[in-house]
Amino acid sequence: MNVDASGLCRETMERAVRITLLSVIFMSSQINCQEAILHISNGSTYREYCLVHNHSWTPLSQTLDAAVQYPLVNMTSTVLCNATGVSPDVVMGKALVVMRGDCDFSQKALVAQSLGATALLIASKQLLITPSANDSEYAKIHIPLALMRYRDILDAQQVFGDGMQAQLYAPPHSKVDPSIVVMLLIAIVTVGLGGFWSGACERDRLSGDVAGGGGGEGKAESGELFLYSPLKVVFFVAMMCGMLVLMYFFYNILVYVIIAIFCLASASALFSCLDAVMEKIGCGTGSFSIRNCNMSVRSLLLAAVCVTVAVIWGVYRNEDRWIWILQDLLGVAFCLNFMKTISLSNFKICVVLLTLLLVYDVFFVFITPFFTKNGVSIMVQVALGPDASGEKTQGNMVEVPAEPQASSEKLPVVMRVPRFSAWAQNLCGMQFSILGYGDIIVPGLLVAYCSRFDVWINSRKKIYFVCCCIAYLLGMIVTFAVMLLSGMGQPALLYLVPFTLITSAVVAWCRGEMRHFWTGTTYEVLDSSREPLLPEGRNDRCVDGETC
Repeated sequence: MNVDASGLCRETMERAVRITLLSVIFMSSQINCQEAILHISNGSTYREYCLVHNHSWTPLSQTLDAAVQYPLVNMTSTVLCNATGVSPDVVMGKALVVMRGDCDFSQKALVAQSLGATALLIASKQLLITPSANDSEYAKIHIPLALMRYRDILDAQQVFGDGMQAQLYAPPHSKVDPSIVVMLLIAIVTVGLGGFWSGACERDRLSGDVAGGGGGEGKAESGELFLYSPLKVVFFVAMMCGMLVLMYFFYNILVYVIIAIFCLASASALFSCLDAVMEKIGCGTGSFSIRNCNMSVRSLLLAAVCVTVAVIWGVYRNEDRWIWILQDLLGVAFCLNFMKTISLSNFKICVVLLTLLLVYDVFFVFITPFFTKNGVSIMVQVALGPDASGEKTQGNMVEVPAEPQASSEKLPVVMRVPRFSAWAQNLCGMQFSILGYGDIIVPGLLVAYCSRFDVWINSRKKIYFVCCCIAYLLGMIVTFAVMLLSGMGQPALLYLVPFTLITSAVVAWCRGEMRHFWTGTTYEVLDSSREPLLPEGRNDRCVDGETC
């Protein structure tokens, strides 16, 4: 009966995987981006610069070969709000570059069009935004219009002089960016490794208890923390809420505290992960003594490497081009160590914790925008930083800085992967796909519990662990699918929590092990500060003359 039920659950999951993958493939059509490329050449050399345009208003060619080439005239001495002082002979059949300001984009475009210009570029010293106009004016303008950085036209003028030839084009990119696949791989590998590690530690603990005559009724390992009280879980979530609100109001101060804590915690986590790997492959420790103090050569070398990596990240944390690799490495180590260290003692605690964190995630993403001044959720504001306006822009609106800006400090609480299909990212700025550590750790704690439960019931196929990992993968795919369809970020726990909790419960019910799965361990984990239940030296048997 259990075998048939397990087979049915597995078949249902396989069908869900196929349907979800087909849905994602269906959505992977080509879309147009609001960033574009200005290709300037003089016949022998060329340079390319960032443009921001409105595709629905003035569409551009998708390839350089299909783009029309225009002579480019630098007229940044005027804002072109009217035709006064501008000779049609100078601009006829050419692309114009004028300064931003004094009038609307549409007014500048109508004036340029009346003079016979074939394209209009508006140089800006301010933030480049997607150009727009009144609906009635869209149909009147028939020439391409885009914004560019003022410093870019100065650079082009210096390089090419007056013999500039311009081409404007905006290649489409896939809606499903390869960075999403990389992010999905990082998430599922981290959750899988963390769960496997937790299960391996539980197996070693039980083996040690049996070898030592403990019969499996042992205590948690040194440094391992069990969450077994619902009250502690509620207190933990309440502390998270308070910390998030404090970060929102005192971000500029607390961000440096979090960065320092992250450096220490991630270095320690990376050491723990690397030390476990070295132990697994049988690498020797090479111990030596100094003043009766035993020290390990392996531990010293690993500590030096981990501290160096954390310090390099701390120093170059705002260098977008490559530092994301170190941040993701430290983030993976942090998540793995967290999942191995924090253990949920039963499924009841899993349900309480994950449900509360689901409500926490949804509230701070969807509800708090109604209370904030700028209409941005507290979660997004804290995760991306108060100055990350370009990343917070929703829909098809784009914002690109016109001048180099000092990088704003961001919390190291997300995985970051560059968007590989963002062909203009080197011109308009790096664009990243992000995933919060909480979206890995929170479901990962349930995956770790399932892995330990497989050890308790001696499941060779690791049915709970495998099913929960598959559910996590499906939840992540659905999260990304909804994000692509809606065009905005999603609270991942809204999908991950139901997928993992329901799947784990269904597997336990199908196998007839729900009661054991709900109550979890057969022993009670005690705080180290508590007194033992029995006096030292006593066993759990009755002594003559005593009542049991």
